[in-house]
Amino acid sequence: MGGRVTAVSRNERYGFSKPVHPFITLLAGLGVEGDVHAGTTIRHQFRMTYEPDLPNLRQVHLMHEELFEELALKGFDVSAGRLGENVTTAGVDLLGLPTGTLLRLGEEAVLEVTGLRNPCAKINDFRQGLLAEVFALDPVSGEFTFKSGVMAVVRVGGTVRAGDSVEVELPPPPHQPLERV
Repeated sequence: MGGRVTAVSRNERYGFSKPVHPFITLLAGLGVEGDVHAGTTIRHQFRMTYEPDLPNLRQVHLMHEELFEELALKGFDVSAGRLGENVTTAGVDLLGLPTGTLLRLGEEAVLEVTGLRNPCAKINDFRQGLLAEVFALDPVSGEFTFKSGVMAVVRVGGTVRAGDSVEVELPPPPHQPLERV
């Protein structure tokens, strides 16, 4: 089971979107070099105000390119980095992975998936109505559906570029479903 990286993004300042770059450097235990969310403790701007000492389980944000295609069918123009992700992928069911899955990006880097990204209300400032498309209550199950990607920590650093392979290594069973982090 594998796919590929289609884009990489980072931003040294807080902002909703992240500019696409030719490559990013992942630093073990920290995140994306030069990205505002890199660090050993939580770097999420809102959560830092009340949980500043929590470990940073949100070092790297991954988003599946297939979501952009789904959103385009509903009239939303979204592309790589625009929703704040660091790594955009294709061919990997990110949302279906269990907690603890290892993702090998390119020749060196290894990420460990920690959970689902909980989209914030700022997404509607980017595109009005978009929040309802990436975060919704399932009327059948009563569960919330999170579509805005997954979060990970860097286990092994390395350089990642568009075109790099993504290899998926599932953790030993029993698998734990992803929860928001």
